[in-house]
Parts: sequence; C-alpha cells; structure tokens
Amino acid sequence: MGTEGTTVLDPLWRGLPPQDAGSLSGSASCALPPHFEAVRAAREFTRVTLCGWGLEGECDNVTLAVSELVTNALRHGLPCAAATPADPPVRLHLMRWASRLVCAVRDPSREAPVSGNPDAVGFSEGTAESGRGLFLVEAFSDSWGWQPLHGTLPGKVVWALFRVASPAT
Repeated sequence: MGTEGTTVLDPLWRGLPPQDAGSLSGSASCALPPHFEAVRAAREFTRVTLCGWGLEGECDNVTLAVSELVTNALRHGLPCAAATPADPPVRLHLMRWASRLVCAVRDPSREAPVSGNPDAVGFSEGTAESGRGLFLVEAFSDSWGWQPLHGTLPGKVVWALFRVASPAT
C-alpha cells in the first residue's frame, strides 16, 4: 500500500494490543483487472499465500471474505470508464503478523461501503442483495472497516481482520 498503508490501517488496531512495526511476518499484494474473473484469481492468490504462511486452516473464512471484498470493489468501486492495463484499479493486500491477518482491498471509489441488513424483508429472496457481501465479511472475520485514501492514491481501502493461530513450526 505504499507509504499510506500504516495510516490507512490505523483503525485496525483499536482495542487490540499494540504491534511492533517490525513484527510484520508476511505481506503479499496483487493487482486485479477490472473484470469478474479477478475474483477467482484473488481467491487463488489468497489460498496460495496463506498455505505458504502455514495458515491452511484459515483459508475458507479468509478466501470467502476476500471474494466478497473484491466483488464489492469491482461492482461498486470502479468508475464507468475502463482503467488502462498499466493502472489496475483494484489491488488486494494480505498482511500477516504473529496472531493477526489483514485482507485489504483498494479501489478507486471514495464512496463508503454499505452493509446490508440480513433481517430486512426480501433479503433472502435477493431483492436487497446490495450489502450482503459485507454482512458475510462481518460474520466470518473478527472485524472489518474502511478508510478513504489521501494523497496520490485515489479511492479507499476496505479491510477485514482475522485473529489467527501462529503457524506450526
């Protein structure tokens, strides 16, 4: 996330013990093209990355959250005009500490994400489908949130935090 990563992710640490900035034990990032095949690519990137970190047991919940965050970024975060291939509009970041994993998806929109209400009439029939993905992210992660970007990066980052067990050594 460049130099803005720390600032963007500050809200993640509220209510959690402080992390030493040097304790990041893994990070991976990939650019995603502006089409829905990118969701499958993001899931596979996440699965391969987590397995490489020894976090196979976390794959199901984390890949579900990544799928929803990337889908929302593609559906709601892209401008009508197509981005150039040299400037991918959506980026997935995975960051791991000893007991935490963050999935963050950047998109060019500054619009706040909207979580749906699963108890709303018509939600299960799909008439109130918008926001269902964030409800799933909330259900499967320990917390989630978003932050607008400032400076040279336009848009926002939507993130999900998972508390994870330390990988087996």
